[in-house]
Amino acid sequence: MAENEPSRPKGAFDHRLKRMREHGLKPEFRRDESAAQKNRYISCGWGRLVFANTFQETDKLVELLRKERPDRRDIAFYVRDPHVLVGSAPQELFLDPSHTFRLNLATYRPARSRRKGFTVRRLSSRSDAEAINELYISRGMVPVPPEFFWSDLDPRTITVLVAEEDDTGAIVGTAMGVDHNRATDGADQGSSLWCLSVSPQARFPGIGEALVRRLAEVFKGKGVPHMDLSVLHDNDLAIGLYEKLGFARVPYFTVKRKNTINEALFAGPALEDKLNPYATIIVNEARRRGIQTEIIDAEGGFFRLSYGGRSVACRESLSEFTSAVAMSICDDKATTRRIVQRAGVEVPDQISNASADEIAAFLEKHGSVVIKPARGEQGKGIAIGLTTVEEVLVAVDAARTYSNDVLIEECVAGQDLRLVVIDYKVVAAALRKPAEITGNGKATIRDLIAIQSRRRSAATGGESKIAIDDEVGRCLKAAGYALDDVLPEGETLAVRRTANLHTGGTIHDVTGATHHALVEAAIKAARAIEIPVTGIDLLVKDPRQPEYRFIEANERPGLANHEPQPTAERFVDFLFPLSVPQPVRTTLNRAGT
Repeated sequence: MAENEPSRPKGAFDHRLKRMREHGLKPEFRRDESAAQKNRYISCGWGRLVFANTFQETDKLVELLRKERPDRRDIAFYVRDPHVLVGSAPQELFLDPSHTFRLNLATYRPARSRRKGFTVRRLSSRSDAEAINELYISRGMVPVPPEFFWSDLDPRTITVLVAEEDDTGAIVGTAMGVDHNRATDGADQGSSLWCLSVSPQARFPGIGEALVRRLAEVFKGKGVPHMDLSVLHDNDLAIGLYEKLGFARVPYFTVKRKNTINEALFAGPALEDKLNPYATIIVNEARRRGIQTEIIDAEGGFFRLSYGGRSVACRESLSEFTSAVAMSICDDKATTRRIVQRAGVEVPDQISNASADEIAAFLEKHGSVVIKPARGEQGKGIAIGLTTVEEVLVAVDAARTYSNDVLIEECVAGQDLRLVVIDYKVVAAALRKPAEITGNGKATIRDLIAIQSRRRSAATGGESKIAIDDEVGRCLKAAGYALDDVLPEGETLAVRRTANLHTGGTIHDVTGATHHALVEAAIKAARAIEIPVTGIDLLVKDPRQPEYRFIEANERPGLANHEPQPTAERFVDFLFPLSVPQPVRTTLNRAGT
């Protein structure tokens, strides 16, 4: 202290330290803690939640974080002096760019009414655990060994919730909560929320909110004073939800290890910020392997990957290894059909440039038809299930806005199956289902479509939207509805017949259940076209049965939204075989293999 500086009473310093602790700048650690209450952490399956506020010695905390398993992600929460901790191991640790939010459970009030269409309950079966892992993988989160839920999880300490659709039984959301009092033997009195995840295919709104509220009610019932969570600073949608529920930001910090799982958090701004999801998923995988990435044109999805002595230009999943001839074949659906038919692939009956009389005869033979532009993508200009000459002629005129040549094809009943073929191996198979809405007894069909369109757009980075057009009108008319009708509560209505993702469709993985005949048909079609990367579309009665009809081949299949299948990984494997970081997972060439 300077000689002339006025002295301050000791109480002033005590008050200042107390204020710092209360505001989280230096979380309190009581020096009379027993040894059992020091250096506390808990395994959560995906990694360890480390209560950094129970560590007095920085080197002990660093030592623990260094023992993180390669396939797990440890999180040091409530870090005291994060600059000191990171500075002690700057090559290994980083300050997580997340905010901490806290909900005061003493003042929290439950929702007045329960959301309809789904039920929030506790984890209760192995199928629940498997569904949780599928949700984790779909959101880029670390999966949990299934045995953890039955052997290592103490339900009094860790609460795992799931949201289950009432009519289908599908698990469409999950959340995990930790009781800090039990986890730390009383060293910390709070609780925390982790692993909140909602399926992008969820049909009902409010699932995330319902999971958070249920967890808050669980901890409030235990007398826990507050519930904390950590959320990325730029996750505006999640932050908006938490603030709506009464969470307030508090100045606590999180530190993690620099590993491949966390790479996006400490490697700096990504190059692919403006790329669409189909290019982003590939660029992310390439950068994870240390492959140099150059964005050629973000808006168009063009980029160049370089590794060793090889450099490959791509547009999403279309690379220099796909020839111009193969592209030309895929671009013309009539040509594609002829080539795969000669290779022995089953195709539907088809005519083109037909007169009214020929159309009438074709309708008499098949009952209903599909109209599609000979050239085009993303389901544009396609009309399905037409039964009169007048409908066909109108649809033909609409299709001609996309291509001069228009195809008239027999309408084959069945489900839309997309098989992604890379290097002449099927790496993913998924059913594509048309956009649908579920009534609540209040909103009009027009409003429900707008709500579902916003939800699909948010889940796909703006790629999936439901346009209200003639196709929607035909679907509604066939079901006996109009846009301004109110759909009864609980009734589900398909509003399009095409199942393209871009028009609001959803994708459901069936890779492990696809019949080998369908896999072989996709590979046969790809080889006939001589295209190494393609999306083969088939109409099938059931993916577990051999019957099918070939629809088309896509030279630039979207690799996003096929979780949990490693589509981007296999694409980068194909481009750069020497970059494969580990043995390649077995791909599907036969059912069950």
